[in-house]
Amino acid sequence: MEAEKDTPPPQPIIDQLKDYAETRIKLAKYQAIEGGTSIAASLIADVVTVMAMVLAFIFASFTLAFYLGSLFGADWLGFGCVAIIYLIIALLIKFNKSALEKPIVNAFIQKIFKN
Repeated sequence: MEAEKDTPPPQPIIDQLKDYAETRIKLAKYQAIEGGTSIAASLIADVVTVMAMVLAFIFASFTLAFYLGSLFGADWLGFGCVAIIYLIIALLIKFNKSALEKPIVNAFIQKIFKN
C-alpha cells in the first residue's frame, strides 16, 4: 500500500499535451537556430574562399601581363593581350548566359537546403 502512495498521481491529458506542445516549439526553435547558423557559417567560408580566389586571379593576371609584355618587348602589349583575353571570356559568358545560370541557381538551392 505504501508503494502506491509514493507514486505521483497521473497527469491529466491536457497537461501532457501542453508539455508536448512546449517541447515541440523549443525543438523547432533549436532546429531553426541550427539551420540559420549553418547557412551563415557556410556563407562566411564561401565569401573568404571567393576573396582569396579573386586575389589569386588578379595577381595571376598581372603576372601573365608582365610575362607577355616581356615576350613582346612592351608592357602595354602584355596588358593589352590580357585585356583581349578577358574581353573574349566576357563575350563567351554573355552569349552562353542562360546555359550558365541554371547550374549556378541549382548550386545555391542545394547549399540552402542541404541537410
